[in-house]
Amino acid sequence: MTSEIANLPPSVDLHALIALFYDRSEELGEFTQQPAEALPPAYQQLLAHHAHMTVTVERFHNSLVDVHVHRTDTDENRYAREITLARQSDGEVVQYGIVRLNHEYLEPQVWKEIASEEIPLGRVLIQHNVLREVVLEKLWQVKCAPPLARFLNVSPGDIVYGRTAMIFCNKEPAIELLEIVVA
Repeated sequence: MTSEIANLPPSVDLHALIALFYDRSEELGEFTQQPAEALPPAYQQLLAHHAHMTVTVERFHNSLVDVHVHRTDTDENRYAREITLARQSDGEVVQYGIVRLNHEYLEPQVWKEIASEEIPLGRVLIQHNVLREVVLEKLWQVKCAPPLARFLNVSPGDIVYGRTAMIFCNKEPAIELLEIVVA
């Protein structure tokens, strides 16, 4: 990690991301910040790193994943979407996420592929060899509220884990992420 990026203060606001699609964070789940060592081992492997989640969940689940965009929110420079990633092998959802990106930091072809909503974000950035750096900011224990439970095919009240992270593209804070996984 470059020192100029590593020394930046955390910049992903969990509640602001959730507010793009929900009136209150509690409508999605009850979020409690956790240190990496408090997460079960499978969740540590899935979340406690500075890598793309697309690659990580594909490796963990031994299957490529497809993106399903459920809702979007856009303005002049920003694009946000609520998504799930599902294994190609059996269609099982393995990740829920909210992504907000500033497309002025992305090349037009990269932005076009992301906006097509057909390819997972991480795969687009990797395939286009975008100079990027994923910075893990916080890890979360999440008690699922009904909407999140439906997305992840678990019961309301079940505990899952997630993270907030920032992706810097060409050293610019381009992409904010909330990523919640099932192991």
